[in-house]
Amino acid sequence: MAVDLLLTWQVLGALLIGSIGGVIIGAIPGVGPAVAIAILLPATFTLEPLVGLCLLLGIYGSSMYGGSLPAILINTPGTAVNALTTYDGYPMTKRGQALRALGLAYGASFIGAILSIVLLMLLSPLLAKIAPMFGSREIFLAALLGIVLVIVAHKGQVAVAGMLAGFGILLQTVGMEPVNYTMRFTFGLSWLTSGLDLIVVVLGLFAISQAFQLMVAPDGAPEAKPVTGSMAKAISETWRHKRVAATGGGFGVLMGMIPGVGEFTAQFMSYTVARNRSANPEAFGKGSPEGLVASESANNAVPAAAMIPLLALGIPGEALTAMMLSVFYVHNVVPGPNLFQNELHFVYALYLALLILNVIVILWLLVSSNLLIRLIRIPTRFLGMGILVLSFVGVYSLRNSAVDCLIASVFGVLGLVLRRLNLPAVPIILGMVLGGIMEVKLRSAMAQVNSPLDFVNRPIAALLVLTIAFVVVQSLRNNFREWRQELRGG
Repeated sequence: MAVDLLLTWQVLGALLIGSIGGVIIGAIPGVGPAVAIAILLPATFTLEPLVGLCLLLGIYGSSMYGGSLPAILINTPGTAVNALTTYDGYPMTKRGQALRALGLAYGASFIGAILSIVLLMLLSPLLAKIAPMFGSREIFLAALLGIVLVIVAHKGQVAVAGMLAGFGILLQTVGMEPVNYTMRFTFGLSWLTSGLDLIVVVLGLFAISQAFQLMVAPDGAPEAKPVTGSMAKAISETWRHKRVAATGGGFGVLMGMIPGVGEFTAQFMSYTVARNRSANPEAFGKGSPEGLVASESANNAVPAAAMIPLLALGIPGEALTAMMLSVFYVHNVVPGPNLFQNELHFVYALYLALLILNVIVILWLLVSSNLLIRLIRIPTRFLGMGILVLSFVGVYSLRNSAVDCLIASVFGVLGLVLRRLNLPAVPIILGMVLGGIMEVKLRSAMAQVNSPLDFVNRPIAALLVLTIAFVVVQSLRNNFREWRQELRGG
């Protein structure tokens, strides 16, 4: 049944465009998958759910492949996630091993991604059995845990991340309240009655702010030399480091399933373990093939794993899956326990799509690396203007509203300010998404709750409350310990 869903020209075409497009977008420094997905979101609302999701999944799952190209060749990560790739990739390029470094990065990415997808396909029947145990209060607590994890994940910026997540929850409450139809925070303005559209905010915070950033930056085009030799032979060398790649893939799966954690944590854990186990740990950061494999295998295992909380509970773990959630809602496909119970074939179709897109990407990279090098040289201001135009077209197409364009511009300025201050924008988006889920589920749960203890009278609810308490206490302990060390050092 899942295969039948995939074997249509629309789905296969979306996969092909998304996977190749994702590599291209990842290879251009300054764009990234968040910007591309934000721009494409309005267009996917008119497509069939699986077609639209395959297009976005293609970009999400393949952009990190492309992002390793400028990271290795010019020491500039194509996506933020590829920052760790520069540690060992660029030193290899300086030693004249650019082809070898690219081959290892592509091969490790492929192994990590395939391992993640296979593991999660095997886990799906188990998730189908666990999902019905989640009622309204469990999903409310899971969404609350997601918010807590997102905040705690921003080490050194926990207070700011908490305030920004709270701001996102506040933004979600603007407009007509869904139960009693009362107005909230509209201040008598008719254009706020329908609330702030998530996609308008996403386009502003990610795409338009990135366009502003590129347009005010000094104009320039990075240089990168062509790569010569057999890419297939370079990729095959990854098999020598299969244990490192498998470990990185495992970390990617574990971290991807936890909302708010994602690629960075998986990468650094994988990288640290690989260095500790290596016979040559001093080479890490100076051009170690093992370090490169550890980094790339971990970050490419995350996208498939990040789909688990999204599909099983309807809870996105980061900005990209939050954007995908809107595609489900537009087509009345509600992620959560019922999806695994009633439409398991749809879930399997998404995982098969991830498998296919990784195969498409690796075949594309065998022949296209030198073609992609030309994309690195696009002038930054030209790129910024292109993103800005596409962003406004996307915003206007949502509701044919000039007001939406103005709102997106305001959030674009806010996003630029956050970038300049090195503050995260992701908590705002997750606050909007998870805040909406928490409000709906809390209201549903209150009909069955007579006291606060009723929230923990079921095993999964009790486990979630204990997990939230543990995460908060552990975070406070770590912060207190760091504060004491600073006092001693001072």
